[in-house]
Amino acid sequence: MKTIVTIGREFGSGGHQIGKILAKDLGIPFYDKELLERAAKDSGLCKEIFENQDEKPTSSFLYSLVMDTYSFGYSSNVMNDMPLNQRVFLAQFDSIKQLAKEGPCVIIGRCADYALEDNPNLLSVFIHADLDARVRRISNIYGLTASKAHDRIRKNDKSRSSYYNYYTCKEWGSADSYDLCINSARYGIEGTVAMIKYAIEQKEKGIQGSITVKSDDAGPA
Repeated sequence: MKTIVTIGREFGSGGHQIGKILAKDLGIPFYDKELLERAAKDSGLCKEIFENQDEKPTSSFLYSLVMDTYSFGYSSNVMNDMPLNQRVFLAQFDSIKQLAKEGPCVIIGRCADYALEDNPNLLSVFIHADLDARVRRISNIYGLTASKAHDRIRKNDKSRSSYYNYYTCKEWGSADSYDLCINSARYGIEGTVAMIKYAIEQKEKGIQGSITVKSDDAGPA
């Protein structure tokens, strides 16, 4: 197996659980918070710094500074002189690329699909779910009222969306930004895992997507 799976997710959609089960079933490494530990180790920065900055929104101006710096390369001295947000983003970006070089794995969030967009082994997935289902899930996990669960979902989705949109110049949750989008409320945790496994199997077979059809099968797009 060569495929590297990145999973973006709405808060409360079960993306973490889905990714963990998938990685266990496939016998490959799983990175969610573990990615923060790896980035801290690789960069020499404290793990707490990555936790405090984790998937937090930034400004479009900061985004431009970060990507300009990354595009032209940077030395360790320049890295040390950067604002903390830039250092954290670039360190995490580099760690994601390194993990991909080490072999197949599952990576949750943190713009991993963007960091690996040129990697031919990438399968980018986005997990979403109906709001009512997410409210029930978050209420059960954290012991919150429906109202407080809704507020936490809105806050986390807004943060993840802002972070992703600024750093990738793509739209968080949009089908155009990913290879596969799945509603986990419709298919369940295990069903969603099964669908991702099937997508991996097809990718491993080298089957390329195509909209070419026989003339007698053609219909509206």
